[in-house]
Amino acid sequence: MERLQKVMARAGVASRRRCEEMITAGMVKVNGKVITELGTKVDPERDKIVVGDETLFLSDKKYYLALYKLRGYISTLHDEKGRKKVIDLLKGVDGRVYPVGRLDYDSEGLLLLTNDGDLTYAMTHPKRQIKKTYLARVQGVPAPARLAQMADGLILEDGPTAPARVRLVSEREGNALLEITINEGRNRQVRRMCEYIGHPVLRLQRTRMGNISLDALRPGQYRHLAEEELKRLKELAGVD
Repeated sequence: MERLQKVMARAGVASRRRCEEMITAGMVKVNGKVITELGTKVDPERDKIVVGDETLFLSDKKYYLALYKLRGYISTLHDEKGRKKVIDLLKGVDGRVYPVGRLDYDSEGLLLLTNDGDLTYAMTHPKRQIKKTYLARVQGVPAPARLAQMADGLILEDGPTAPARVRLVSEREGNALLEITINEGRNRQVRRMCEYIGHPVLRLQRTRMGNISLDALRPGQYRHLAEEELKRLKELAGVD
């Protein structure tokens, strides 16, 4: 018998903390009963575990995918509003996979998906500080002092941000394109950072996570990670 949140995380549903949040929010059923107690233990070989409307399966076959997420798709697998989900883009994948972290509904770009719970947990754990790079089209052109302020760290409502790498890529029609690299995973962090310095995001694309980049992926396409890049990604995440 194992704790329910541990089984969910091992299956790749999300980080253990996020799995705990899903349980307490009443999103998980075991044998038809809604479970909200974090101490609940289950037998993954015998018990039927349903997360949202999806039955949980533990698979020996591991999948590691890089997806170019489109704007207008949600990164979670369950949505009460009936919006389009990233898994709708994974035609031809015969196993259940889960997003590693999130990418905003209004954002696009690289999203990793896997059913390897250990990798998901490691990549989303704050201590690993996996770098993520974004291209942000912002309103107006920030002064160098504003960009330096962002790079040094800002005080947002949920606390100070870690130092970031910020570069002005280009200017067009009075707006700027910024390349921003962070190693945190807070909710809508890049958007909030840009808004803080007075230049709201008009369009946001994630181009890289760790050593994985969009490369030649077109919007809506996905690919399986190559063996060498997966090995490097696991090294960055501290996973054997």
